[in-house]
Amino acid sequence: MKIAVCDDDRTAREHIISLIGKQAPNADITEFSDGKEMLRSKEDFDISFLDMEMGGIFGLDTAKQIRSEQEEKGSAKSIIIFVTAHGKYMNDAFDVSAFHYLMKPINEEKFRSVFDRALKELSAAEESARLYILVKSHGAQQRVYLKDIFYIESANKKVIIHTTAGTLESYGKMEELEQMTGYSFYRCHRCYLVNMEKIASYSAAAIQVTNGDKLILAQKKYAEFVRRYMKYAKEGGIVNV
Repeated sequence: MKIAVCDDDRTAREHIISLIGKQAPNADITEFSDGKEMLRSKEDFDISFLDMEMGGIFGLDTAKQIRSEQEEKGSAKSIIIFVTAHGKYMNDAFDVSAFHYLMKPINEEKFRSVFDRALKELSAAEESARLYILVKSHGAQQRVYLKDIFYIESANKKVIIHTTAGTLESYGKMEELEQMTGYSFYRCHRCYLVNMEKIASYSAAAIQVTNGDKLILAQKKYAEFVRRYMKYAKEGGIVNV
């Protein structure tokens, strides 16, 4: 596990590093005094602690560049936790899908709670990367990793699996795929099974996934969906909303 601590205040960096060490003693931690230095390193980090008000380049600008590079490479979003002495930037943090926002001086109990949830999300991402289903398409069995699926759509007797690499068609039943994909997928409509890891936004009538597609959310399922999604997030599921 690689962690970056980026803050122009040396005392603040050392404090965060000491708190990380209490919960993740084997973590590979790299410290930076400003965002430009971190970006120049070209390293990929699983978790980044970014001070919002660093000199040179703000933490928010650093986070935007990190997200832009991740999008260009098609890689998963890393966990970003902002640290600041002021709450005025809180709304901006959501623009880069920040995991959380810690206020200075850091409350150790709050840090433990936030970092513990970050570790759970990281663990869930690693587990998801290993999970797959076998699908018969064009006469051959294919392995499809759950992390690559946006959603599954039913079309008459066929199912269409929308993935990061395109679509796959197969004969099958949605009920069977619902069982195969497990807790991180939700049947939001009789025709759609959505990967909650890929949800970008939702309303009472629709769910938008990270590839831009919008799926119908059955009206009668909205309350149940919100409960399931909140439970999924609380248990460390990957959240992009």
